[in-house]
Amino acid sequence: MVHIDLSAESAVAGGSKTLRGYLAEPDGEGPFPGVVLIHEAFGLDAEMRRHADRLAAAGYLTLAVDLYSDGGARRCLVATMRSLGAGTGRAFTDVSTARSWLRSDARCTGKMGVIGFCMGGAFALLMAHDDFDAASINYGQLPRDPEKALEGACPVVANYGAKDRSMPGAAAKLEAALTTLGIEHDVKEFPTAGHAFMNDVAVGPRPLRPLMRVMGIKPDPAAAPEAWQRIEDHFAKHLKD
Repeated sequence: MVHIDLSAESAVAGGSKTLRGYLAEPDGEGPFPGVVLIHEAFGLDAEMRRHADRLAAAGYLTLAVDLYSDGGARRCLVATMRSLGAGTGRAFTDVSTARSWLRSDARCTGKMGVIGFCMGGAFALLMAHDDFDAASINYGQLPRDPEKALEGACPVVANYGAKDRSMPGAAAKLEAALTTLGIEHDVKEFPTAGHAFMNDVAVGPRPLRPLMRVMGIKPDPAAAPEAWQRIEDHFAKHLKD
């Protein structure tokens, strides 16, 4: 597992000046399908790197791109969220740069998935129509007009928690939009789970964690294994076959 400097590629594309990523490599010679991982609002932390390692263990050359490369969460969070709201900008360019870097790697088959968690899930949803073969959305906020934003998207698997107070009804709305558009999908809302339920441990600033628990933002060891299995099944179908 190595840290990757994507600055040269990013400079050409017009993205972050010091773009970096965490590359998790499967065992063996490959080639392997590629997956771009987009982190939560708290950044490319140890939890997100473990997610990347898990995907690598399942056989995917996984690049977790750091959307906060140019200054960390404190300096980049607001601009990144503005980019998400606008549906365009530096953060999207960074994800595209990571995808192009992976696809050009000799260890990659060219098949490409995108996966995101929390804020990253929202980005992954909007990138699902941008030259990816499969997308995994995990408690990602929906765009204002899902049907318009998701037209032409690749197959989607999505995991949400019924106890997630930050986005009530998101799973049903996403299911309806993808059904209307005729996009292959598998959306599930887990009754016991809240936001960030696939994390191994609680993340974020410690003073905020009691409030986060009240908001339903915490790990759910009962629901997480099934959510991960759904992702692995989805990626195997669309990236390995």
